[in-house]
Amino acid sequence: MPRNRVIEDVNPPPRLLMGPGPVDVDPRVSRIMSMPMLGQFDPAFTEYMNEVMALYREVFQTKNRWTFLVDGTARAGIEAIMVSIIEPGDTVLVPIFGRFGHLQAEIAGRCGAKVETIETEWGTVFSPNQIEDAVKKTAPKLVATCQGDTSTTMAQPLAEIGEICRNNDTLLYVDATASLVGMDLPVDAWKIDAVSVGLQKCLSGPPGVAPITFNDRIEKVVLKRKHIEKGIRPPGFKNGSGPRIASNYFDLPMLMDYWSEARLNHHTEATSMLYAAHECARIVLQCGLQESLDRHALASEAMVAGLQAMDLQIFGDVEHKMPNITGVYIPDGVNDDCVRADLLNDFGIEIGTSFGPLHGKIWRIGTMGYNCRKRNVLICLTALEATLRQNGMTPPAGAGVEAAIAVYRTAGQ
Repeated sequence: MPRNRVIEDVNPPPRLLMGPGPVDVDPRVSRIMSMPMLGQFDPAFTEYMNEVMALYREVFQTKNRWTFLVDGTARAGIEAIMVSIIEPGDTVLVPIFGRFGHLQAEIAGRCGAKVETIETEWGTVFSPNQIEDAVKKTAPKLVATCQGDTSTTMAQPLAEIGEICRNNDTLLYVDATASLVGMDLPVDAWKIDAVSVGLQKCLSGPPGVAPITFNDRIEKVVLKRKHIEKGIRPPGFKNGSGPRIASNYFDLPMLMDYWSEARLNHHTEATSMLYAAHECARIVLQCGLQESLDRHALASEAMVAGLQAMDLQIFGDVEHKMPNITGVYIPDGVNDDCVRADLLNDFGIEIGTSFGPLHGKIWRIGTMGYNCRKRNVLICLTALEATLRQNGMTPPAGAGVEAAIAVYRTAGQ
């Protein structure tokens, strides 16, 4: 190897991420991630761990003791909850209204579950009665669903599902990766037993850690499977009566010991990501959770108005559209790949298409987290109009931006 070899440093091009996530990271979060390392049992660091637990209880609107971080992307939270709850042979019901319902079914199957599914056309959601009928028919140990599925941009109503599950002696787990603080999610009031999320959507952070919360109903289930690995096992400890959890890394009982006063070593905490998670929650709560919800709703209204004024058709059941991402049909005769490439190359703006039956049929335009601002909505609409003109469509000149501005001005902004 040459002694004077020059290796270029990483220097990403500037982007405005207006797709389904990740989003641009709030600069305050980026700053906090550069703070010095601390040892994982330094009293200053364990105090930050306690603060993270307290902050996310407020974000999740819960009193659950077990509210902490799983190191890894949002999927780490999903897997930790499912692999710790599901024993081989358990029945799991997954209402599928998009790609991420299929993911939950996939993970449940890998855990050895008997997976029962109900499906609805992409772009629609389930009524509470449909889910209740399926619960009564299949008698599952666990119902696993998403609050918002970004593949379809649809939001599943959840207010009644927790009560349905309680009445049928069933646990309810919700993946709220794409919706937390962009949509209301009162975990305790809605009787949701477990929730997992990521930072990279409405929380304005980087992917890499998954906040989760679960109640005492879940605690009782997973503690029956508690097995502490040899080498850190306290003297006299007796394993739980249930089968050992298949994953060591995603073993909730051992993670509970790590995050509790026991501080039983499990892994080395992702220090910078814990700082990031702390700052994401702090920013939301300092500004106000309701302010975050209102900001996402207003941006969604403005984006929809702008797209419709450009003669574009909104995808799916608009009544159940997520307030932080909008699906819009790709116009006939317009090349999806060319439009997205031109937006990226000419304006530095990223939007997304979708998966499965919607791939190449819709664009997904996000208004979430740090990017959920009037300026970004207007910039995105302006760039999209110019790009559509370059690719064979002639939307009404300036109509999209004018419609979005009107929404903001009506709201006093």
